[in-house]
Amino acid sequence: MRMTLHTDYALRMLIYVATRPGGICTANDVAEAYGLSRNHLLKVAQTLRDLGVVETARGRAGGIRLAKAPSTIAIGALVRATEEEFCLAECMQAGGRPCAISPACRLKGVLHEALSAFLAVLDKYTLEDIVRNRAALGPLLGIDAVAA
Repeated sequence: MRMTLHTDYALRMLIYVATRPGGICTANDVAEAYGLSRNHLLKVAQTLRDLGVVETARGRAGGIRLAKAPSTIAIGALVRATEEEFCLAECMQAGGRPCAISPACRLKGVLHEALSAFLAVLDKYTLEDIVRNRAALGPLLGIDAVAA
């Protein structure tokens, strides 16, 4: 399975915000740190705001900040909320092309089991688990541990 860029960028944005002292940043900050599109990140920030994971404010003192403690932001729930569908094969898509072996196919069951296992692993972690190594992440993201 491959996550969409939207989900990937959402996770990266949360890592950045959780790593930054003071916990506030702009989409430009995140775009520069990762070399990503600012416009795409603005859409990601809107999604995260709509999910209640971040707060956003416009203007001179505005920016993006976590709306919840990192320990309460479940990675599995976030991935489920940001992914549009979890189709590992065409036959699993709504409106996908019919497959000749569909009535006797066991592969779909195996793929559903694999997807469940994938999500079960993500369910074991929170954003806090992902950013426990803030001291190592900060310099890689261009974040000064003291300022910002």
